[in-house]
Amino acid sequence: MSKPLGVALVGIGEVALTVHLPTLLLSPYFNTLALVDVSPEALAHAAQKFHVQRTYTAIEPVLTDNDIDLIMITSANEYHVEQAIAALRAGKHVFVEKPLALTASGAEQVAAVAKDSGKVCFVGFMRRYAKAFLRVKEMVHSAERIAYVRVRDIIGKNQYFVEQSGFYPRKFNDTPKVAIDDRAARNAAMLAEALGEHSARDAETWGLLTSLAVHDISAMRELIGMPRRVVSASRSADCQWIWATFEYDGFVAYYEVGIDDVRVFDAHIEAYLHDRRAKVTYDTPYVKGLPITATVQYTRNGDHVEETIRPTYEDAFTLEYKALYDAITTGKHVKTNPEDACEDLVIFKMVMDAIWAGENASRTCGSS
Repeated sequence: MSKPLGVALVGIGEVALTVHLPTLLLSPYFNTLALVDVSPEALAHAAQKFHVQRTYTAIEPVLTDNDIDLIMITSANEYHVEQAIAALRAGKHVFVEKPLALTASGAEQVAAVAKDSGKVCFVGFMRRYAKAFLRVKEMVHSAERIAYVRVRDIIGKNQYFVEQSGFYPRKFNDTPKVAIDDRAARNAAMLAEALGEHSARDAETWGLLTSLAVHDISAMRELIGMPRRVVSASRSADCQWIWATFEYDGFVAYYEVGIDDVRVFDAHIEAYLHDRRAKVTYDTPYVKGLPITATVQYTRNGDHVEETIRPTYEDAFTLEYKALYDAITTGKHVKTNPEDACEDLVIFKMVMDAIWAGENASRTCGSS
C-alpha cells in the first residue's frame, strides 16, 4: 500500500461527525490533516475528538496546501458545486457527498471541470458499493427477463438512529448569521432554477428527492438503467412521502419513499426476475457495521428456497473509501462520477413534472 492520502474535510455536520470522520480515523488509506467549517465550535470539537491539527473557517487555505491530496466535501448541499469546482481547479482529488448538486446545470458544471482537471471526482453513493447490492446486480443483469422492480425507502428521522450510534455527535449554534443568510439565498436561487415558479411544497418535495431519494434512484439506475418515463407520481400533503411508477422496456419499477416517526430503517430494492426474486436490504448507515444483505427466493426440486447472503460486515462507507483510494492511486474507473450523478437530476425533474400533471388534472376534474 502507498502512503495514506492527505485529506481535508469540508463541512462538519451530522454525517461528518457520525460517519466520515470516524471512518477516516480507522482507515489506513487516509490521514485527515485539515478541517473546514463556518462554526468555530464545531471545528474545535472535531479537531480535538479526531486529532486534527489544522482548522479553517474557509476552504481557500486547503486549496494551496501541498500536503492535501483529497478534499472531502460534506458541507451543506448548496455549496457542493462551488467547493468541488474550486478543489478540482486547485489540482485536488474530490469526494463530494450526495447530492452532487441541486440543479442540473450545477452537476454539469462539475462534470465538465472534473473532465478537464484529470482529477478524481467521486460522488458518495455508498449504497452502490455494498457487496450485497453487487450480488443482486449480478443476478439482475444475468436474468432472462425482468418482470417487476420495487424500490422502497421508508425510514424514521435520522435523529432516531444517530442518537443510538455510539459516536455522541454534537450540534452547534454558533454559525454566523451571514453564513445562514447566504445559504438561504443560494437555496432560493437554486430552487428557482431547478423548478421555475414553485410553491413551498415543491421546495420540500425537491428537498426529499435530493436528500433521501437520491440514494435509491442512483442505485436503481445502476441495476436497471434510466426509465423511459414516469407513468405517474404523487406526494403526501406534508411532502414527506412520494410515490412514483417508472416505465421500462417490458416492466415497471414502483418507488416509494417516506419519513415517519417510527424507529425503523426500511429500505430495499427487490427485482422480480420471473424464476426468482432478488432483494438487497439496507440498514441505517449511522450505526457502523449493521449488515447489508441480499435475499434470493426461488424453486428447487419443487421446494421453495430462500437464501440470505451476507457478503461482509464491512459497512458501505468503508467499501466506498476503498474504491475511492483505488481510483486515486491506480486510476480505476469511478462509477459514481459527476456524469453519472447528472442523471439523477433528470429523473427528479421527471418526477416533479408527473406530480404537477397529476395535481393539475385533479384540480381540473374537481372544478368540472
